[in-house]
Amino acid sequence: MAEPVRLLSVGAFTLDTILRVETLPTHQGKFIASDGVQIASGMATSAACAAHRLGASVSLWASAGDDAVGDQLIAEIEAEGVDCSLVRRVAGARSALAAILVDAHGERVIVPFYDGQAQADPHSLPLADLSAFDAVLVDVRWPGAAALALTAARDAGHPAILDADTAPVEVLERLLPLASHIVASEPAARIVCGHAPAPESACADLASRTDAFVAVTGGAAGTWWHDREAGRVRHVEAPKIKAVDTLAAGDVFHGAFAVGLAEAMPPERALRFASAAAALKCLRFGGRLGAPDRAETLAMMAAHWPSST
Repeated sequence: MAEPVRLLSVGAFTLDTILRVETLPTHQGKFIASDGVQIASGMATSAACAAHRLGASVSLWASAGDDAVGDQLIAEIEAEGVDCSLVRRVAGARSALAAILVDAHGERVIVPFYDGQAQADPHSLPLADLSAFDAVLVDVRWPGAAALALTAARDAGHPAILDADTAPVEVLERLLPLASHIVASEPAARIVCGHAPAPESACADLASRTDAFVAVTGGAAGTWWHDREAGRVRHVEAPKIKAVDTLAAGDVFHGAFAVGLAEAMPPERALRFASAAAALKCLRFGGRLGAPDRAETLAMMAAHWPSST
């Protein structure tokens, strides 16, 4: 059996309280949840856990306070099989929190809190080089660390993957030029483009600004990616499912895509692999807890794209 690929995931590390309600509130009041969980999560953290379930060996570089919440976060993610030895603990800082409501259609509202002291830029990578890793995935929640990791990955000739999600435009403009692979959400693409183009147009626009691989995700509508060899934008449809919980679907997508790249999958296959994993996650309540294993993901690919396996 081949050795698992090694992935470094960099960014958000939060304690999430996830509550399931019938409808998302539109006014003040008290609302009774039908289900609820409290888990260690965050974009990079959820991606790391998803990638591990898909067969990768994963290390997390994140920042947390030296509080009890930070202890809880690390213990929980280590129990998932993700290496947390690179997690930075900041004396006197508070670990990140998020409150999340998920409705009966799987849509959600997320309210995160990050302590600026915990999110302060690091001075250097927490390891001498990236030779031990096959790919690096970063999110936009810890920009200073993301910039260091992307630069080091590209210098080492490894995929430097940016999960470009909603963030201040200056953060996105700082990180986009550093990535070898950019997978942007539609909201992030709109922020960068300065208007609201269709996803296909946004993908072409982003691709014209960089030499990186570029894709724009559209949830249930699928993913658009720029094929530089063909000189055009192509589309990968998403498997049709009835969503129970879309929370962390994007994180699972990015974790799976990173695994695919690290395993040298062609871009379209890596996107299908990611789409299948994200669709399966949406069938289960509980954010990243719904991330699938590799056998499930390959079975979904075989069912949806018979020619891909």
